[in-house]
Amino acid sequence: MQRMRNQFGSTHGGVIVAPLLILLLALWSVDLSAGQQAPPDAARAPGAVWVVAVDGAITPVAAAFIHRTLHRASDGRVALVVLRMDTPGGLDSAMRDIIRDILASPVPVATFVAPNGARAASAGTYILYASHVAAMSPASTLGAATPIQIGGTSPSRPPAEPASKPDGQAADGAKRPPIAEDALAAKQVNDAAAYIRSLAQLRGRNGEWAERAVREAASLSANEALHQKVIDVIADDLDDLMRKIDGRVIQVGATSVRLATAQARIESIEPDWRTRLLSVIADPNVALILMMLGMYGLFFELANPGSGVPGTIGAICLILALFAFQSLPVNYAGLALLLLGFGLIAAEFFLPTFGVFGIGGIAAFIFGGVLLFDATTPLAGGSLTLLVALAVLSACFVFFVVGMAVRARRRPVVTGQEELIGSGGELIEVDDREGYARVHGERWRVASDVPLVAGQQIRVTAVHGLTLRVTPETRQPAVRTTGD
Repeated sequence: MQRMRNQFGSTHGGVIVAPLLILLLALWSVDLSAGQQAPPDAARAPGAVWVVAVDGAITPVAAAFIHRTLHRASDGRVALVVLRMDTPGGLDSAMRDIIRDILASPVPVATFVAPNGARAASAGTYILYASHVAAMSPASTLGAATPIQIGGTSPSRPPAEPASKPDGQAADGAKRPPIAEDALAAKQVNDAAAYIRSLAQLRGRNGEWAERAVREAASLSANEALHQKVIDVIADDLDDLMRKIDGRVIQVGATSVRLATAQARIESIEPDWRTRLLSVIADPNVALILMMLGMYGLFFELANPGSGVPGTIGAICLILALFAFQSLPVNYAGLALLLLGFGLIAAEFFLPTFGVFGIGGIAAFIFGGVLLFDATTPLAGGSLTLLVALAVLSACFVFFVVGMAVRARRRPVVTGQEELIGSGGELIEVDDREGYARVHGERWRVASDVPLVAGQQIRVTAVHGLTLRVTPETRQPAVRTTGD
């Protein structure tokens, strides 16, 4: 097995390097020019309106980008920052970071749910309520703001009981023991309801419906939201929005600000290369690939220490994968199964199990990949096709290693005492059934169960310490001619 590992390391240890380098180069090949901010002179033009696209899930990457944008806009030369939103929701921590930045911003912030058909669900509803101006395009929706626990199901509160009933007693008079899960769910829902209600009170919007969006996952269309005073305006596009909110007086901190947007220049603020790169890494499929490459890179480095290239790239990929998992709703049971799968596949290389650990590792890898990302959250997007492809690649790797182990086991031994068994030699000195023979050019003491003759060809059958057990191949020695 050691010979097989040496051969595998010498011939295939560098196989992991090329794919890893290609992946890293692909991640860094993001179009840098497309991610550049507007020119400094244009960005600082008086009365400019900055438009930031918030598409997809609300993640720490998106929160960091909005934070930097609002910080750059706080020099007093930007009239308004518009968050053009189309999101299914996201992480609570990232949402609260964005809301804190909006509340602390000296520049007015408008959230515009656009284009037509867009939505501001879950975390997007909270951000819309926190904005100074809330707008929607026709055929857009908002709501469904019930918090969802990562790795579990949506918390649902038990039905409310009449106030006259004592604690722990249901409406029908039956005693009901307290349930820890219901208490935890109630805490989450109550906290979220109080949070969005405080935002509604701050901006003078419909707090009653906001609480329904949290407790009942209620949703509204644009016309319904305007009718119920959830939003301020419905606009067909950005130009229409600028005309409709022009002259509106809003409260920014302790200051009243009159918006002058009718003639304002609209500038789109695109994510920079760093944000684009981190967004690519935070994709569930890319995170899974990075984790697999990271584990295999470390595996090759430990199996064949010295080069450092697989270990270095593997460590980088593993750290990037951990960064992605920090931004994704990871189920830790799935992550544990993934790690177990990699461990079993690695053990298959070092232990002669002939596929037992390898097959178990592939099964653990598949189940772990299925459970890794919570499918009930808007951040989930793992591809089953990719998971199957990675499992097939791992299976090919396992079968390759097992095949090399089988071939190494069938290969004849060429070193050590075991190699002497079956070797031929010639007797040079004989005393009945014992004597000395030359085997592989070396002088060995030999013993046999039958009488031996000098010059006879023998075959080694066993090794006992420094004595070889032999059997004669011929009964008579070769004929020798001697002089008188």
